[in-house]
Amino acid sequence: MMIAPHPFGRDITATKLLEMFSAHKQWEDRYRQLILLAKQLPPLPESLKQNELELTGCENRVWLGHECLPDGRLHFYGDSEGRIVRGLLAVILTAVEGKMPQQILTEDPLALLDQLGLRQQLSTSRASGLQALAQGIRAIATQYAP
Repeated sequence: MMIAPHPFGRDITATKLLEMFSAHKQWEDRYRQLILLAKQLPPLPESLKQNELELTGCENRVWLGHECLPDGRLHFYGDSEGRIVRGLLAVILTAVEGKMPQQILTEDPLALLDQLGLRQQLSTSRASGLQALAQGIRAIATQYAP
């Protein structure tokens, strides 16, 4: 049984997100899509919102946890108090979920946000929060990379 399962990276794939967002050219529509994604991210139980999982450098509180699956792939989970940040987190989880540590280290966890046309609209503080999230993911992958 996986800790804090979610549909991202399994039922909701990068390809599905690209199809979903390519239909929306206006930022407001993409924003709405992000909020819908946020609603699909199950809230983390309070027991998992531990200080050691909380990332610093984000304007909203953000938690990022993980577990190494028996086959060596990484399962990531997380939550945020902000709706938009939860949506962005869902996109990032889609990009990294179930991948091997080496694969995560060779790819930019934020590249999918660029492909979806989401990063250029973000405030500076949100952008730095995303960097903190990407660094957190890389740090986790580094622990398990051979």
